[in-house]
Amino acid sequence: MSASTRPAGAQDDTPRGESGASTGTGLTGEVVQGTSTGTGREPAGTGATVEGVYTPEVRERLERDAKEIIGRYPKPRSALLPLLHLVQSQDGYVSDAGHAFCAEILGLSKAEVVGVSTFYTMYKRKPTGQYHVGVCINTLCAVMGGDQIWDELSEHAGVGHDETTPDGKVSLERLECNAACDFAPVMMVNWEFFDNQTPASAKQLVDDLRDGKEISPTRGPKKLCTFKEASRVLAGLPDGLAGDGPSAAGSSLEGLTIAKANGWKAPEA
Repeated sequence: MSASTRPAGAQDDTPRGESGASTGTGLTGEVVQGTSTGTGREPAGTGATVEGVYTPEVRERLERDAKEIIGRYPKPRSALLPLLHLVQSQDGYVSDAGHAFCAEILGLSKAEVVGVSTFYTMYKRKPTGQYHVGVCINTLCAVMGGDQIWDELSEHAGVGHDETTPDGKVSLERLECNAACDFAPVMMVNWEFFDNQTPASAKQLVDDLRDGKEISPTRGPKKLCTFKEASRVLAGLPDGLAGDGPSAAGSSLEGLTIAKANGWKAPEA
């Protein structure tokens, strides 16, 4: 996952509705019933009420998961990062209701929670697509074609950085590093690897995602989860797929292959 950050306290540019009209962002507190309100970006069933908090059913489920997560830490506030992933798994981003939930259950001020969630780019400030596509544009990937992939893919999809297609299926992000330089240029979809990409393969991948086709990552599980499902895993609630498929392959193992062929071993401790 990219470790890139944004400055704490940055201005929130998430759109808000006027005169009580629903924008689909969740910040006005509307209940989303699984139908689009017109933005094409709202996640179905956020569970937010008119007070900007979760419905009792959603609240009960979140509290149950939160207690399990908090119990792993000596101090409750240490669970803030996974709890932000937890509320993101509910809404598809860290909503106002999500901030309030984390603050209340951890005994923190809402300002403390917002200060953390707006520092890390892994926590989204507006609804993502069902499939969040990250294009690495860091040095090696850029040299190998990452910049061209980004330019062509952004034009093809009609959206830019941290923007979502009108159908709500795909959002794009420029990533600084995917930690997979030996497979450059690399893209990720909901944090699963798609290696050795080209502009053509990147555009085909996004088209297939929008068409609802079954897509398998290059490495890792054969099943590509949704952004909300990935956020739940990052919260520390496993989906049982962590051991599926190879995590390393090809050029990542060349050094090990050479070492074995020459009988090289690490020094004894």
